[in-house]
Amino acid sequence: MSSREGKRNQPKLVPLADLIGRERKNEKLQKPSLKYGCAAQSKKGEDYYLIRTDCERIPGNALSSFSVFAVFDGHNGNAAAIFALENLLDHVMGLIPCGTGREDWLQALPRALVAGFVKTDKEFQRRGETSGTTATFVIVDGWTVTVASVGDSRCVLDTQGAPVANLTVDHRLEDNVEERERVVASGGEVGRLSIYGGVEIGPLRCWPGGLCLSRSIGDNDVGEFIVPVPHVKQVKLSDVGGRLIIASDGIWDAMSSGTAAKACEDLPAELAATQVVKEALRMRGLRDDTTCIVVDIIPPDNLVTPSTPPKKHDKLRALLYRCNPRGSSSKSSKKLSAVEELFEEGSAMLAKRLGAGDSSGQSTSGLFACVVCQVDLAPSEGISVHAGSIFSTSSKPWQGPFLCADCRDKEAMEGKQPSGIRVP
Repeated sequence: MSSREGKRNQPKLVPLADLIGRERKNEKLQKPSLKYGCAAQSKKGEDYYLIRTDCERIPGNALSSFSVFAVFDGHNGNAAAIFALENLLDHVMGLIPCGTGREDWLQALPRALVAGFVKTDKEFQRRGETSGTTATFVIVDGWTVTVASVGDSRCVLDTQGAPVANLTVDHRLEDNVEERERVVASGGEVGRLSIYGGVEIGPLRCWPGGLCLSRSIGDNDVGEFIVPVPHVKQVKLSDVGGRLIIASDGIWDAMSSGTAAKACEDLPAELAATQVVKEALRMRGLRDDTTCIVVDIIPPDNLVTPSTPPKKHDKLRALLYRCNPRGSSSKSSKKLSAVEELFEEGSAMLAKRLGAGDSSGQSTSGLFACVVCQVDLAPSEGISVHAGSIFSTSSKPWQGPFLCADCRDKEAMEGKQPSGIRVP
């Protein structure tokens, strides 16, 4: 064999960078499909929702697309819910540099959501209105789902072969012991409504103000212990897909997460949302605004209709979960049902939520910048998130990220007051 023939018979070597590039390209082609539906019944006119499936991480690049689904349940009027609906997404996106790669973007999302919630609250409170709202804000990018929430609207995940999982934490004082302790430590009082004769009725509330929730956007009249800092959870689904149910408390006051998932089982997303609302009204009546969004994250291989359609009951389950129509519980299907938890943080302290990482709060102009509202800070104007009370154990109160005075005033301090340690 000649040397030329030997070279011709050798396997063709591909640079590692090319292989990685091919894998990434293949991942983009294998993004799941989304089907969604929404249903609502209004009693007070204070529930609002957001559905955006045309968002782009890089403007003009369809391959960078992601979707947003959100529910806002207002109280004491609808002003805060409307403001959050119109501004929260822009605030979150404005806190992530344009053109960021997908992996870095997903990693930056939890922080951006925290800062975006606080910025939205700060700007609304400048209007001097006393309305407030819950917010459950869901970003779906491929197989990755990131959820941020304050209040008691909820997002649940239903996946094949696993119990229904809550991706949010209810911030109701009645049910959340940690939040009750935080409010008391911050200077608030927790108790029930007292009527004539000292009889206490109703759920636990925060006083002054009488709010049943410990976290919200707005509520300018109830003190600094009601905070806009969201619980954030980020998960990555396996390629079996799954179903999200995002709803206001008009649903969750009537049924559990598992009951809601069961109520719309085997229905397509559009009908599923309607069925959940219908079931909630049947169980409890229309006592409150009731809103439900159902989102199905569907594996791309299952978009092809089989040549011999199975029964309607099994067809949708196969579409959603890529499972054997007979409901096989083999080891492989159980393995596919795993959900990888990427991030979860529920602390109400900005020092904990924004203080990790390498960010120093340096802005493009060369000055320090507020990590929440991005306003430039001249030396001595910013306050480090590490600067707690005079009893703080932090050894780095001079390091960033930094907050402007306005954003620091709204920090959830868990009974602590700022020490006034500023940018050196």
